[in-house]
Amino acid sequence: MSSFTHESGSSAGSLPPFLLDKHAAYIKAISDDTESFEYTVSQHFRMSGIYWGLTAMSLLGKDLSCEMDVESISSWVMQCQDEESGGFGGSLNHDPHILYTLSALQILALCDRLNLIDSTRSKIASYIASLQQADGSFTGDCWGEVDTRFSYCALSSLAILGELRTGIIDLDKAVMFIERCKNFDGGFGAVPGAESHAGQIFCCVGALSIAGALHVVDADLLGWWLSERQCDSGGLNGRPEKQADVCYSWWILSSLTIIGRMSWIDRGKLALFILQCQGVDSFCLPCKDISGGGIADRPGNMVDIFHTFFGISGLSLLDYFAAGDWNSDGESPVLPLIDPTYALPKSLVSRLGLPAEVYSQV
Repeated sequence: MSSFTHESGSSAGSLPPFLLDKHAAYIKAISDDTESFEYTVSQHFRMSGIYWGLTAMSLLGKDLSCEMDVESISSWVMQCQDEESGGFGGSLNHDPHILYTLSALQILALCDRLNLIDSTRSKIASYIASLQQADGSFTGDCWGEVDTRFSYCALSSLAILGELRTGIIDLDKAVMFIERCKNFDGGFGAVPGAESHAGQIFCCVGALSIAGALHVVDADLLGWWLSERQCDSGGLNGRPEKQADVCYSWWILSSLTIIGRMSWIDRGKLALFILQCQGVDSFCLPCKDISGGGIADRPGNMVDIFHTFFGISGLSLLDYFAAGDWNSDGESPVLPLIDPTYALPKSLVSRLGLPAEVYSQV
């Protein structure tokens, strides 16, 4: 449980308010604005963008069936399914890819529309299985790129499909490949021999959590590496000598939560960094009034849906919303928590019965 002090007046050292209603309005606005430049240039990863927006709205306590057009969204997702392979593309008429197949399944789960894939469930699972290589790794699509991101996508997707332990993939080999990607510093890379990176670490730790194989992780060594990512600003970076970025509030906190080492960072300083990255009317110092919606990568920068989702997710993992008077726009309701393994609301993960191994906090 956190011990954050929220700003109700002008008390020194307290945290800025969280702009719940403005964040929700921002997410709805960018969802509706199909004529913007940002909407056009994000076409290739629209599936993931919708997942980020829906999950963020869920974490804000919004009823998706009321706030978002879940029927149209679900219909659009199904139009992105490749009839031949069963996989999903990032947008209409795009080739199937394991990244967007996971996003599609997450969206259908959030919208309570997984019944739409009842007739193609086994075909989707077979598509994912077809991407596993002899060494246990997974490619992203038919073109052959191997990355531990795809290992996570495969295991998470199969868990949602209820196909993780049916023998459709070689789960032991999948775990062995991830273990080969572990480095001397306790972290994990994209492939064996690649440098440790916080994003890849989540993918590997998350996949091992799903597989029930956290014994592969050196929790103390990895916990040290992850906690060393906290910068003077309070934010987290993805690897040594890089700038802090809000998105690592998710990649690192989720990993620390799974391995039970959340207490190894300064949670108050990180919460302050995230809150300072909330939307502003213009480029200004974080000490100025915060009046916009959305969250940016760092203070003063432009907001986007990617960092909005991961910023809210980070605050959820920090138990920020359990601390009481945090909402600047009215009452401070009890908000849904995010699951550190599946990046979905905990209540949804529980309802779906998704498997995960998570260590107790030390």
